[in-house]
Formats: sequence, C-alpha cells, structure tokens
Amino acid sequence: MDLRVSDLTVARGGLPVLSGLSFVLEPGGALILRGPNGIGKTTLLRTIAGLQPPVAGRIEGAEDRVAYAAHADGLKPTLSVSENLTFWARVFGAGDIGSALDAFELGALAHRAAGSLSAGQKRRLGLARLLVTGRSVWVLDEPTVSLDTHAVGLFAEAVRAHLAWGGLALIATHIDLGLSEAGVLELAPFKTVLAPVSDDFDEAFL
Repeated sequence: MDLRVSDLTVARGGLPVLSGLSFVLEPGGALILRGPNGIGKTTLLRTIAGLQPPVAGRIEGAEDRVAYAAHADGLKPTLSVSENLTFWARVFGAGDIGSALDAFELGALAHRAAGSLSAGQKRRLGLARLLVTGRSVWVLDEPTVSLDTHAVGLFAEAVRAHLAWGGLALIATHIDLGLSEAGVLELAPFKTVLAPVSDDFDEAFL
C-alpha cells in the first residue's frame, strides 16, 4: 500500500512552515528529506506520523502503519535491553526480539539496564524497537544521531531489509546512508513565505 501526501501544509507554533507538498512513496521505497535546520522536517514527520494535524491537504496510507522514531530514544532506564524490546513487542503484538537484538548487535548487552548504556548504545536500542513493531511505514527524524560509522551501517542495513519485504521509509537526515534505492526530497521549494506586515500597521500596539 502506498503512502500518499497531497498538497500538504504543515504548521509549527500555529504558523505554516511548508505548503503545497505532494509525493507518493510505494512499497519498498525510501525518501530522504533534505533542507536546512528549521525548515520544517520534524514538523512534517510529526504530521505524517499523526502526532499533529495538517493545516491543509491529505495524508493517505499512514493509518495504523507508522512507526515513528525521533530524537528521544523512548527507553525505560530501569529495564534491561531485552526487557525494553519485549515491552514494545508486546505493545505492538509482535513476537521474538532476537532478530532486533542481532540487527543492532545488542545481544551482549541484553541484560544490561538501558540507563547504563552509552549514548550510541541507547540509540541502537531505540532504533531496534522499529523491528519489533511490525509497522510497514518507518518515519525517522535524524535516526543516526550518536551513532558511530559502524552503527550507521547497521541502521542502513536494517532499512534495506525493511524495504526488501515491502516496507517504506521516510527519513530526515543530513548524512549519506548509502541507500541507492532512496529518493531525495528537497524541502526548500515548499517553504512557506509569510506575508509582510502592511504599512498601515499601528506599532503603538506593540
């Protein structure tokens, strides 16, 4: 099933930041969002993930299919690595966590409390949650933060495997993940230009 975004306008703090945005992402496809900081990448991803409503336009094919990963790792620090993954697997009705542990090389850390992990290890665990959700649409906001080069490679391989079975991925990132199958969407052309204040505005009210 496709993910379709049609003539979308999204807002941050009540002000539109991107408008007129349309794209189609087919099964097995990935799309990399590019643009300067502050342009609205996070706002767009949150809107597609259903965390905030769009100002205008349509999003089709995202309902109950999205796994969203943002800057917070979403971990319970007192639970072990395996307990964290088991918790999320149960939330989403998934089964075995072994493949998620293997994909991000977390097996040796399975019994460590999440709160005792390094920043990079926490990030790997946060991303491993994607593999136990069973969700086909991955919406990812700067997923490689805190990852070293090797871990970035593990993440890219996980994305490739996800796409290979027909999953979709929408990713905001500044780095090259080496995903030859991914398209690139530059957001600068969709930046909303706010109308200037009229000349007869009364500054006495400021």
